[in-house]
Amino acid sequence: MGRRPTIDRDELTRLVAEGLTVQELAARFGVSESGVLQAKRAAGLAKPMLDHSRAVPWKVARAHMQSGPATNLRNLSAAAQGKPPASERLNTALRWAQRLVDAGLDVDYDPAEGFREVPASPGGSHVAGVLAAAREALEGR
Repeated sequence: MGRRPTIDRDELTRLVAEGLTVQELAARFGVSESGVLQAKRAAGLAKPMLDHSRAVPWKVARAHMQSGPATNLRNLSAAAQGKPPASERLNTALRWAQRLVDAGLDVDYDPAEGFREVPASPGGSHVAGVLAAAREALEGR
């Protein structure tokens, strides 16, 4: 078995700054695209990924990942983290969440059934909290 190819961090940093794509970097270093992405993360060159676990605190089944509520919650979460989605997606998420809050509703999730609207608890609505965080971040821009 041969030795694994190595990626020189200094050269990687220079080539990333020059704008080479992941595919070009993989060919240049003789590694997979995944190997380049791992090297970029290790060198601190990768964009940090957004964490949507607060907005979508459930373990969501694959079949429900692209549903309206899941998508809207992720879009609001992205806005709250300073990376809002395209304006039409953001506006859809804001209108959806505001409609629920105004109606005294929240969302809940069941792995078998998917997302459903439920009455907001007296202690506060999950959607209201996610919406408030998104609006706060958007106002700060």
